[in-house]
Amino acid sequence: MINLGIIGVGGWGKNLLRNFQEQPGANVLIAADRVEERRAAAGGKYPELILTGDYSEILDREEVRAVVVATPGAGHFAIARDCLEAGKDVFVEKPMALNSADCLQLCRLAEKRKLILMVGHLLLYHPAVGKLKEEVEAGTVGDLYYLYSQRLNLGKIRRSENALWTFAPHDISVALYLIGREAEAVSARGGSYIQPEVADVAFITITFSGGVIAHLHVSWLDPHKVRKVTIVGSKKMLVFDDMDSSEPVRIYDKGVPENLAYDTYGEYLNLRYGDVQIPWVRAGEPLRAETGHFLDCVRERKTPLTDGRNGLAVVSVLEGAQRSLEEGGRTVELKTTAEKS
Repeated sequence: MINLGIIGVGGWGKNLLRNFQEQPGANVLIAADRVEERRAAAGGKYPELILTGDYSEILDREEVRAVVVATPGAGHFAIARDCLEAGKDVFVEKPMALNSADCLQLCRLAEKRKLILMVGHLLLYHPAVGKLKEEVEAGTVGDLYYLYSQRLNLGKIRRSENALWTFAPHDISVALYLIGREAEAVSARGGSYIQPEVADVAFITITFSGGVIAHLHVSWLDPHKVRKVTIVGSKKMLVFDDMDSSEPVRIYDKGVPENLAYDTYGEYLNLRYGDVQIPWVRAGEPLRAETGHFLDCVRERKTPLTDGRNGLAVVSVLEGAQRSLEEGGRTVELKTTAEKS
Protein backbone atom coordinates (compact mmCIF):
# COMPACT_ATOMS: atom_id res chain seq x y z
CA MET A 1 0.00 0.00 0.00
CA ILE A 2 1.36 3.40 -1.00
CA ASN A 3 0.38 6.14 1.44
CA LEU A 4 -0.04 9.53 -0.20
CA GLY A 5 -0.44 13.09 0.92
CA ILE A 6 -2.15 15.72 -1.22
CA ILE A 7 -1.60 19.47 -1.00
CA GLY A 8 -4.57 21.41 -2.41
CA VAL A 9 -8.03 19.83 -2.60
CA GLY A 10 -9.97 22.60 -4.34
CA GLY A 11 -10.51 22.88 -8.09
CA TRP A 12 -8.50 20.18 -9.85
CA GLY A 13 -7.16 18.89 -6.54
CA LYS A 14 -10.45 17.28 -5.61
CA ASN A 15 -10.36 15.28 -8.87
CA LEU A 16 -6.83 14.09 -8.12
CA LEU A 17 -7.92 13.15 -4.61
CA ARG A 18 -10.78 11.06 -5.98
CA ASN A 19 -8.65 9.29 -8.56
CA PHE A 20 -5.77 8.48 -6.24
CA GLN A 21 -8.18 7.31 -3.55
CA GLU A 22 -9.80 4.93 -6.06
CA GLN A 23 -6.53 3.47 -7.31
CA PRO A 24 -5.83 -0.08 -6.06
CA GLY A 25 -2.90 -0.28 -3.69
CA ALA A 26 -3.02 3.42 -2.85
CA ASN A 27 -4.31 5.36 0.14
CA VAL A 28 -4.51 9.13 0.45
CA LEU A 29 -3.74 9.35 4.13
CA ILE A 30 -3.62 13.12 4.63
CA ALA A 31 -4.69 16.26 2.78
CA ALA A 32 -3.62 19.86 3.31
CA ASP A 33 -5.41 23.02 2.22
CA ARG A 34 -5.42 26.53 3.63
CA VAL A 35 -9.15 26.96 3.01
CA GLU A 36 -11.31 25.42 5.73
CA GLU A 37 -14.31 24.93 3.42
CA ARG A 38 -12.23 22.81 1.05
CA ARG A 39 -10.94 20.70 3.92
CA ALA A 40 -14.50 20.21 5.15
CA ALA A 41 -15.69 19.16 1.68
CA ALA A 42 -12.87 16.62 1.37
CA GLY A 43 -13.55 15.29 4.86
CA GLY A 44 -17.25 14.93 4.06
CA LYS A 45 -16.44 12.59 1.15
CA TYR A 46 -13.57 10.76 2.87
CA PRO A 47 -14.22 10.64 6.63
CA GLU A 48 -10.97 8.77 7.40
CA LEU A 49 -8.83 11.39 5.65
CA ILE A 50 -6.56 13.36 7.98
CA LEU A 51 -6.94 17.07 7.29
CA THR A 52 -4.60 19.96 8.00
CA GLY A 53 -4.09 23.57 7.01
CA ASP A 54 -0.29 23.23 7.09
CA TYR A 55 1.36 21.00 4.49
CA SER A 56 4.50 20.59 6.63
CA GLU A 57 2.48 18.02 8.62
CA ILE A 58 2.49 15.84 5.49
CA LEU A 59 6.26 16.12 5.13
CA ASP A 60 6.82 15.14 8.77
CA ARG A 61 4.97 11.83 8.38
CA GLU A 62 7.38 8.99 7.57
CA GLU A 63 4.53 6.75 6.43
CA VAL A 64 3.70 9.15 3.56
CA ARG A 65 5.71 7.92 0.59
CA ALA A 66 4.59 10.36 -2.11
CA VAL A 67 2.95 13.78 -2.28
CA VAL A 68 0.54 15.24 -4.84
CA VAL A 69 0.83 19.02 -5.34
CA ALA A 70 -2.35 20.63 -6.71
CA THR A 71 -2.07 24.23 -5.56
CA PRO A 72 -2.12 27.31 -7.82
CA GLY A 73 0.91 27.39 -10.13
CA ALA A 74 2.74 30.12 -8.23
CA GLY A 75 3.24 27.75 -5.31
CA HIS A 76 4.37 24.67 -7.22
CA PHE A 77 8.12 25.25 -7.07
CA ALA A 78 8.47 25.93 -3.33
CA ILE A 79 6.09 23.15 -2.29
CA ALA A 80 7.56 20.55 -4.65
CA ARG A 81 11.08 21.49 -3.49
CA ASP A 82 10.05 21.04 0.16
CA CYS A 83 8.54 17.64 -0.64
CA LEU A 84 11.66 16.43 -2.46
CA GLU A 85 13.92 17.69 0.33
CA ALA A 86 11.76 15.68 2.75
CA GLY A 87 12.49 12.55 0.70
CA LYS A 88 9.05 12.22 -0.89
CA ASP A 89 8.24 11.26 -4.48
CA VAL A 90 6.27 14.10 -6.07
CA PHE A 91 3.42 14.49 -8.54
CA VAL A 92 3.02 18.20 -9.34
CA GLU A 93 0.29 19.70 -11.48
CA LYS A 94 1.13 21.79 -14.55
CA PRO A 95 2.87 24.10 -14.93
CA MET A 96 5.73 22.52 -13.02
CA ALA A 97 6.96 26.01 -12.03
CA LEU A 98 6.75 29.51 -13.45
CA ASN A 99 10.28 29.63 -14.88
CA SER A 100 12.79 27.19 -16.30
CA ALA A 101 15.44 27.91 -13.64
CA ASP A 102 13.10 26.67 -10.90
CA CYS A 103 12.15 23.63 -13.03
CA LEU A 104 15.81 22.77 -13.51
CA GLN A 105 16.43 23.03 -9.77
CA LEU A 106 13.59 20.57 -9.11
CA CYS A 107 14.93 18.17 -11.75
CA ARG A 108 18.43 18.22 -10.28
CA LEU A 109 17.11 17.75 -6.74
CA ALA A 110 14.97 14.75 -7.74
CA GLU A 111 17.82 13.20 -9.74
CA LYS A 112 20.32 13.70 -6.92
CA ARG A 113 18.03 12.06 -4.37
CA LYS A 114 16.79 9.38 -6.81
CA LEU A 115 13.18 10.43 -6.30
CA ILE A 116 10.25 10.31 -8.71
CA LEU A 117 9.21 13.70 -10.06
CA MET A 118 6.19 13.68 -12.37
CA VAL A 119 4.27 16.58 -13.92
CA GLY A 120 0.51 16.51 -14.63
CA HIS A 121 0.51 16.85 -18.41
CA LEU A 122 -2.83 15.10 -18.59
CA LEU A 123 -3.33 14.91 -22.35
CA LEU A 124 -0.32 12.66 -22.82
CA TYR A 125 -2.37 10.01 -20.98
CA HIS A 126 -5.40 10.46 -23.24
CA PRO A 127 -5.98 7.30 -25.34
CA ALA A 128 -6.60 9.44 -28.44
CA VAL A 129 -3.24 11.22 -28.09
CA GLY A 130 -1.64 7.82 -27.68
CA LYS A 131 -3.29 6.78 -30.95
CA LEU A 132 -1.94 9.88 -32.70
CA LYS A 133 1.57 9.06 -31.47
CA GLU A 134 1.20 5.50 -32.70
CA GLU A 135 0.15 6.67 -36.18
CA VAL A 136 2.94 9.26 -36.42
CA GLU A 137 5.60 6.71 -35.39
CA ALA A 138 4.18 4.15 -37.83
CA GLY A 139 4.72 6.61 -40.67
CA THR A 140 1.03 7.03 -41.45
CA VAL A 141 1.39 10.78 -42.06
CA GLY A 142 4.73 10.45 -43.88
CA ASP A 143 7.02 13.41 -43.31
CA LEU A 144 5.52 15.65 -40.65
CA TYR A 145 4.86 19.16 -42.00
CA TYR A 146 3.04 20.99 -39.23
CA LEU A 147 0.65 20.70 -36.29
CA TYR A 148 -1.94 23.13 -35.02
CA SER A 149 -4.27 23.07 -32.04
CA GLN A 150 -7.24 25.03 -30.70
CA ARG A 151 -8.20 25.20 -27.03
CA LEU A 152 -11.07 27.67 -26.82
CA ASN A 153 -13.99 28.40 -24.54
CA LEU A 154 -16.06 31.22 -23.03
CA GLY A 155 -14.78 31.35 -19.42
CA LYS A 156 -13.55 30.57 -16.81
CA ILE A 157 -11.80 33.95 -16.56
CA ARG A 158 -8.64 33.79 -14.42
CA ARG A 159 -7.07 36.71 -12.57
CA SER A 160 -3.60 35.41 -11.64
CA GLU A 161 -2.69 33.43 -14.81
CA ASN A 162 -3.23 34.42 -18.41
CA ALA A 163 -4.63 32.11 -21.10
CA LEU A 164 -1.11 31.20 -22.18
CA TRP A 165 -0.11 29.71 -18.81
CA THR A 166 -3.57 28.28 -18.10
CA PHE A 167 -4.33 26.51 -21.40
CA ALA A 168 -1.15 26.27 -23.48
CA PRO A 169 0.75 23.75 -21.26
CA HIS A 170 -1.68 21.09 -22.51
CA ASP A 171 -1.03 21.78 -26.17
CA ILE A 172 2.69 22.44 -25.84
CA SER A 173 3.13 19.08 -24.13
CA VAL A 174 1.16 17.38 -26.92
CA ALA A 175 3.14 19.15 -29.66
CA LEU A 176 6.48 18.19 -28.12
CA TYR A 177 5.30 14.60 -27.65
CA LEU A 178 3.90 14.10 -31.15
CA ILE A 179 6.63 15.93 -33.06
CA GLY A 180 9.34 14.24 -30.99
CA ARG A 181 11.92 16.96 -31.50
CA GLU A 182 13.27 19.81 -29.44
CA ALA A 183 11.65 23.20 -29.87
CA GLU A 184 14.13 25.68 -31.34
CA ALA A 185 12.21 28.96 -31.16
CA VAL A 186 8.83 30.40 -30.21
CA SER A 187 6.81 33.53 -30.88
CA ALA A 188 3.48 34.65 -29.44
CA ARG A 189 0.94 37.42 -29.81
CA GLY A 190 -2.18 37.96 -27.77
CA GLY A 191 -4.64 40.40 -26.31
CA SER A 192 -5.82 41.51 -22.85
CA TYR A 193 -9.45 42.59 -23.22
CA ILE A 194 -11.14 41.81 -19.90
CA GLN A 195 -8.35 42.69 -17.47
CA PRO A 196 -5.19 44.75 -18.05
CA GLU A 197 -2.00 42.71 -18.39
CA VAL A 198 -3.86 39.36 -18.34
CA ALA A 199 -4.04 37.95 -21.88
CA ASP A 200 -7.42 36.41 -22.70
CA VAL A 201 -6.23 35.01 -26.03
CA ALA A 202 -2.83 33.97 -27.39
CA PHE A 203 -1.51 32.65 -30.68
CA ILE A 204 1.76 30.74 -30.25
CA THR A 205 4.03 29.48 -33.02
CA ILE A 206 6.78 26.98 -32.19
CA THR A 207 9.47 26.00 -34.68
CA PHE A 208 11.30 22.68 -34.57
CA SER A 209 14.32 21.26 -36.37
CA GLY A 210 13.64 20.22 -39.93
CA GLY A 211 11.18 23.06 -40.50
CA VAL A 212 8.27 21.52 -38.58
CA ILE A 213 5.90 24.13 -37.10
CA ALA A 214 3.31 23.96 -34.33
CA HIS A 215 0.71 26.73 -34.06
CA LEU A 216 -1.44 26.94 -30.93
CA HIS A 217 -4.56 29.07 -30.39
CA VAL A 218 -5.75 29.39 -26.78
CA SER A 219 -8.55 31.58 -25.46
CA TRP A 220 -11.18 31.81 -22.74
CA LEU A 221 -12.95 34.55 -24.70
CA ASP A 222 -14.45 32.64 -27.63
CA PRO A 223 -18.01 31.68 -28.63
CA HIS A 224 -17.00 28.08 -29.35
CA LYS A 225 -15.84 25.31 -27.05
CA VAL A 226 -13.08 23.67 -29.08
CA ARG A 227 -10.44 21.11 -28.12
CA LYS A 228 -8.80 20.00 -31.35
CA VAL A 229 -5.38 18.97 -32.69
CA THR A 230 -4.61 18.61 -36.42
CA ILE A 231 -1.44 17.03 -37.84
CA VAL A 232 -0.51 17.49 -41.50
CA GLY A 233 2.07 15.30 -43.23
CA SER A 234 3.25 14.37 -46.70
CA LYS A 235 0.99 11.30 -46.90
CA LYS A 236 -2.00 11.77 -44.63
CA MET A 237 -3.53 14.08 -42.03
CA LEU A 238 -4.71 13.29 -38.50
CA VAL A 239 -7.35 15.08 -36.44
CA PHE A 240 -8.10 14.63 -32.73
CA ASP A 241 -11.35 16.23 -31.58
CA ASP A 242 -11.59 15.98 -27.80
CA MET A 243 -15.22 17.12 -27.93
CA ASP A 244 -16.17 13.96 -29.87
CA SER A 245 -16.08 11.19 -27.27
CA SER A 246 -17.29 8.42 -29.62
CA GLU A 247 -15.02 9.10 -32.63
CA PRO A 248 -12.16 11.31 -31.37
CA VAL A 249 -9.59 10.49 -34.09
CA ARG A 250 -9.91 10.69 -37.87
CA ILE A 251 -7.31 9.91 -40.53
CA TYR A 252 -7.66 11.83 -43.79
CA ASP A 253 -6.08 10.35 -46.92
CA LYS A 254 -5.59 13.77 -48.47
CA GLY A 255 -2.58 15.59 -49.79
CA VAL A 256 -0.55 16.90 -52.70
CA PRO A 257 1.16 14.48 -55.13
CA GLU A 258 4.89 14.24 -54.54
CA ASN A 259 5.64 15.04 -58.19
CA LEU A 260 4.91 18.76 -58.36
CA ALA A 261 6.03 19.13 -62.01
CA TYR A 262 3.09 20.09 -64.24
CA ASP A 263 2.41 21.12 -67.84
CA THR A 264 -1.12 22.45 -67.62
CA TYR A 265 -3.21 24.50 -65.19
CA GLY A 266 -5.50 21.50 -64.68
CA GLU A 267 -2.61 19.33 -63.51
CA TYR A 268 -1.49 22.11 -61.16
CA LEU A 269 -4.85 21.92 -59.39
CA ASN A 270 -4.74 18.12 -59.07
CA LEU A 271 -4.84 17.22 -55.39
CA ARG A 272 -5.33 13.82 -53.81
CA TYR A 273 -8.64 13.15 -52.03
CA GLY A 274 -9.01 9.72 -50.45
CA ASP A 275 -11.01 8.00 -47.76
CA VAL A 276 -11.50 9.16 -44.20
CA GLN A 277 -10.76 6.48 -41.60
CA ILE A 278 -12.11 6.49 -38.07
CA PRO A 279 -9.86 4.15 -36.07
CA TRP A 280 -10.94 2.47 -32.87
CA VAL A 281 -9.63 4.26 -29.78
CA ARG A 282 -9.84 2.47 -26.46
CA ALA A 283 -12.00 4.12 -23.86
CA GLY A 284 -10.46 5.36 -20.65
CA GLU A 285 -10.32 8.31 -18.29
CA PRO A 286 -6.99 10.13 -18.81
CA LEU A 287 -6.78 11.16 -15.16
CA ARG A 288 -7.23 7.54 -14.10
CA ALA A 289 -4.38 6.50 -16.40
CA GLU A 290 -2.18 9.39 -15.25
CA THR A 291 -2.58 8.69 -11.53
CA GLY A 292 -2.08 4.97 -12.11
CA HIS A 293 1.12 5.68 -14.03
CA PHE A 294 2.50 7.76 -11.16
CA LEU A 295 1.85 4.96 -8.70
CA ASP A 296 3.51 2.44 -11.03
CA CYS A 297 6.56 4.70 -11.23
CA VAL A 298 6.69 4.97 -7.43
CA ARG A 299 6.47 1.18 -7.03
CA GLU A 300 8.87 0.24 -9.82
CA ARG A 301 11.21 3.29 -9.58
CA LYS A 302 10.87 3.98 -13.28
CA THR A 303 10.97 7.31 -15.11
CA PRO A 304 7.50 8.78 -15.77
CA LEU A 305 6.38 9.65 -19.28
CA THR A 306 5.92 13.22 -18.04
CA ASP A 307 8.94 13.46 -15.78
CA GLY A 308 10.65 16.60 -14.53
CA ARG A 309 12.65 17.04 -17.72
CA ASN A 310 9.40 16.96 -19.69
CA GLY A 311 8.01 19.61 -17.37
CA LEU A 312 11.14 21.69 -17.91
CA ALA A 313 10.77 21.45 -21.71
CA VAL A 314 7.17 22.67 -21.56
CA VAL A 315 7.94 25.57 -19.20
CA SER A 316 10.90 26.60 -21.35
CA VAL A 317 8.51 27.06 -24.29
CA LEU A 318 5.98 28.86 -22.07
CA GLU A 319 8.66 31.15 -20.71
CA GLY A 320 9.83 32.03 -24.21
CA ALA A 321 6.26 32.55 -25.38
CA GLN A 322 5.54 34.89 -22.46
CA ARG A 323 8.64 36.92 -23.28
CA SER A 324 7.58 37.11 -26.93
CA LEU A 325 4.06 38.12 -25.90
CA GLU A 326 5.44 40.99 -23.84
CA GLU A 327 7.72 42.09 -26.68
CA GLY A 328 5.10 42.26 -29.41
CA GLY A 329 5.64 38.85 -30.95
CA ARG A 330 9.44 38.81 -31.24
CA THR A 331 10.84 35.35 -32.02
CA VAL A 332 12.65 33.95 -28.96
CA GLU A 333 15.37 31.34 -29.40
CA LEU A 334 15.12 28.42 -26.95
CA LYS A 335 17.92 26.61 -25.14
CA THR A 336 18.78 23.04 -26.11
CA THR A 337 18.65 20.14 -23.66
CA ALA A 338 22.41 20.32 -23.24
CA GLU A 339 22.21 24.00 -22.36
CA LYS A 340 19.47 23.32 -19.80
CA SER A 341 21.30 20.48 -18.07
